[in-house]
Amino acid sequence: MALLPVADAIEKIGAAIAPLEAERIPLAEAGHRVLARDLAALRTQPPFDASAMDGYALRAEDAAKVPAELKVIGEAPAGRAFESKVGSGEAVRIFTGGPLPEGADTIVIQEDTERSGDTVRILEAAVPGKHIRRAGLDFSEGESVLKQGALLGPAALSLAAAANHTALDVYRRPRVAFFATGDELVPPGEEPGPSQIVASTGAGLAALIRRCGGVPLDLGIARDNRESLLEKADATKDADMVVTLGGASVGEHDLVQDVLGGAGLDVAFWRIAMRPGKPLMFGALSGKPFLGLPGNPVSALVCAELFLSAALMRLQGRQAAHPRLLPARLAVPLKANDTRQDYIRAALEEEDGEWRAKPLSVQDSSMLSGLARAGCLIVRPPHAAAAETGALVNVLPLEG
Repeated sequence: MALLPVADAIEKIGAAIAPLEAERIPLAEAGHRVLARDLAALRTQPPFDASAMDGYALRAEDAAKVPAELKVIGEAPAGRAFESKVGSGEAVRIFTGGPLPEGADTIVIQEDTERSGDTVRILEAAVPGKHIRRAGLDFSEGESVLKQGALLGPAALSLAAAANHTALDVYRRPRVAFFATGDELVPPGEEPGPSQIVASTGAGLAALIRRCGGVPLDLGIARDNRESLLEKADATKDADMVVTLGGASVGEHDLVQDVLGGAGLDVAFWRIAMRPGKPLMFGALSGKPFLGLPGNPVSALVCAELFLSAALMRLQGRQAAHPRLLPARLAVPLKANDTRQDYIRAALEEEDGEWRAKPLSVQDSSMLSGLARAGCLIVRPPHAAAAETGALVNVLPLEG
């Protein structure tokens, strides 16, 4: 069977998953959630012509030639309008955000004036419309200000608040049930037997799920027997997605496909043209998305960065996509790549205004110490030519 390219795998994951239902939550609780419906403004912003600077509101024709002396007839601070009309030879002291008085058509900033009692001397020729924020400059009532699928970061939440919303419709957080497989594993804190190791990937996987907007449900460890695997599968009934760690390869003790195939697992694809992480499986378990990650911890976490994050994007109404890549220059040369897309753990440092990536000396897929030290993954496409020191490559930044 031919190995599936990474991009094709992400596309297939996106096509196979439908977004979850929406829920309405308070604005203050919507940080980093995903908007489920277009959001229209409930008001116009700004709701009136307003000053963009501290200075004086006046008629531009009265200060077309300078210096010009005008009579100050009042003030317009933010939150309080000057109620009268500005006439010939008059000016109003105005502050940033203050409503533009009737009759005025420009603002002269205070640095270009001299004040003496009720008289202001204009030192810079006035230009009609200068330093005025027109009503609706930001948005108008009824205008769509945020689109469905928008990730609600600080700016988006502030925009929703400015548009006078107190609650938002967002996609429900996906519940992701996961369990490791293998007789060789024990939970952290338990003393391993002579041939056992500590199950380490679950902690990192839970953190990634939370970072991507999901709710992790750690079901522990399934032993290498049919009964234990079926028990764990049965415990995933309340989840929106199921992830397994290990057991998806071709060894005699890799039972996931065999056992879960009789419990409703439908495999859409298996084995990816990438390194690390070739033995990855995707499909559906009893109708819900299923992802079988490799057993090696580095392989599992790298695959989760690519494929689990894409699945969680789609469950929350966004497009499944490869994580964003950044350009960096190689700190050392790299040899030509083979037929698999390579994700090389590397240190990432800034030098002379550019990012420089230096591959770690050992790339073994069991070594979490290297992945924890890495600042990025250098992404090398299949059949990439040899690259010299200083060559530009794409990198996937990793969270510290």
